[in-house]
Amino acid sequence: MSAQKPRILITGATGQVGQKTISFLQNNDSIEIVAAVRTAAKAQAFHDKGIATVILDFDNEATYADALKDIDRIFIVTGYTVDMLRQSKALLDAAKVAGVKHVVHLGACGRDNTTVAHWAWHQLVERFIEWHGFSFTHLRPETFMQNLLSYGGAPVINNGIIVQYVKDARKSWVDVNDVAAVAAQALLKPEIHNGKTYRLGYDAQSYYDIANLLTNAIGKPFKYVPHAPEEFLRTMQANGADMAYMDCVYKHYIRYAEGTIPGADDVFDNFEAITGQQPTRWADFIEKHKEEFAY
Repeated sequence: MSAQKPRILITGATGQVGQKTISFLQNNDSIEIVAAVRTAAKAQAFHDKGIATVILDFDNEATYADALKDIDRIFIVTGYTVDMLRQSKALLDAAKVAGVKHVVHLGACGRDNTTVAHWAWHQLVERFIEWHGFSFTHLRPETFMQNLLSYGGAPVINNGIIVQYVKDARKSWVDVNDVAAVAAQALLKPEIHNGKTYRLGYDAQSYYDIANLLTNAIGKPFKYVPHAPEEFLRTMQANGADMAYMDCVYKHYIRYAEGTIPGADDVFDNFEAITGQQPTRWADFIEKHKEEFAY
């Protein structure tokens, strides 16, 4: 009798990284995918694709044991709140009891010695994963290119005007699709990717650079207008965001603008070795999303 297929639990399954990771995995018949959803209503879209689901609410620890039953590997994707620290610890404690073997964690940017607060929180989660003795792969994506399409549900570019808060800083960027492609490989082949920390950023550009790339590709003028980081803070407050987390974002915008984040524009050459493909650069991303950028 053949061995049971490894069962892979995808948290954040309805989010952009989780959904794209599932799309990379769903046609692989060597594994079984399980999508974690917070409510039964969100499960139907997965059932329509033949994907199993479990109820997992990060804020309800009573859902953990059933969600983790018979799970071999887990992809942990938490939300943008300080609660991610408590949630990650509780979920990992439960995963250890449940016998989960391999953990792929979606973290944040930064070198190992980062002092950017919310990036450092993710590195604390990484250390906790290691302390528990899991086989692991840590993912540290740089800034998502998709953030230029929308951020917090609101458009970032209006009539060709880009509003951001980091002056002329060059940032490292990655396409969410590329993050998901690496996550899928780490989940499929833990024996290859165990013990690895993958920083994921493949194009370093300032917003002035991106405006020029958009102008050339779309054929209409795009302009970057830097605003004060305090404006971002006020917007997040008005939107009811978690301010413990967003205050960290606000402070790191100030540091980007001052040029005091070491490695802010670091780029890497690991993508082809992991996936066999070339990573997305800004010119590729703009071409792929021309209709969304056009005005």
